[in-house]
Amino acid sequence: MREIVVFGDPVLTQKTKTVTIFDADLTRLVAEMHQTMIKAHGVGLAAPQIGVAQAICIVDTTVGEDPDQLVIMINPQILESSGIQKDEEGCLSFPDITTVVERPEKVKIKAQNLAGAWFEKEAEGFLARAICHEIDHLNGVLMTDRVSKLKREIIKKKVVKRQKAGTWHT
Repeated sequence: MREIVVFGDPVLTQKTKTVTIFDADLTRLVAEMHQTMIKAHGVGLAAPQIGVAQAICIVDTTVGEDPDQLVIMINPQILESSGIQKDEEGCLSFPDITTVVERPEKVKIKAQNLAGAWFEKEAEGFLARAICHEIDHLNGVLMTDRVSKLKREIIKKKVVKRQKAGTWHT
């Protein structure tokens, strides 16, 4: 289990480093990420969200119910995207805060697995949304960067209010 980093921590806005070593430490880190994500009831988690600035993210839209649905993406890249979907989106680094975000309806990605082998995956709908959200984290892009300035200010005011109340920790 790892602690989830919340908005305000600089690691969330930095571009991650490419993973070059595929070993037992990487496998252990991904397992810890998966446990952390499930305990937090999330559908995705990127390494920066646990304070690790490496290009690693995972998505499991079943929140651990179906282990075969876990998508592990190391050094992922979006190859193609099409369509548009707008829906409510949350983020484990913005606890209890959601906002409507526009994302592609379909994506095709290329990434490496735990052994370092490259693979491609196509996704649509909610899975495409989750994959794009997590890949954004690897580029230092937050969901608040994908909304209007007004919505961003509203979210920041909520964060400041919770910081003053002592219920938001960075």
